[in-house]
Amino acid sequence: MQMYNRIIDIETTESKMKVNMAQLMTGAVGICAEGGEFMEIIKKCVFQGKPMDEDTQFHAMRELGDIMWYWMNSCSALGIDPNDVIAENVRKLEKRYPGGEFDPYYSENRQDGDL
Repeated sequence: MQMYNRIIDIETTESKMKVNMAQLMTGAVGICAEGGEFMEIIKKCVFQGKPMDEDTQFHAMRELGDIMWYWMNSCSALGIDPNDVIAENVRKLEKRYPGGEFDPYYSENRQDGDL
């Protein structure tokens, strides 16, 4: 019965919020999986001595493309424009880092509401 209720909750959320939960789940899982593949490339370069040559950079670029594809699908599932996501992220970071560049102090000491 609990699973049935959860399915009903998801369907209700989808219809009220216009969120495609199946597409969103695919996007979330895909971002994590492809992010892991990207990280694996970097890990091998940093810790295992693999050269960051043209082939490795090309491989990294392809994994970033996969991440982007899943990110775009996640935006679509949520019904939001990817450009709005980028613009909001820029606003968030400008507010967080008033000097215009990363500062460990502001990274660790965030204002209320800074997610």
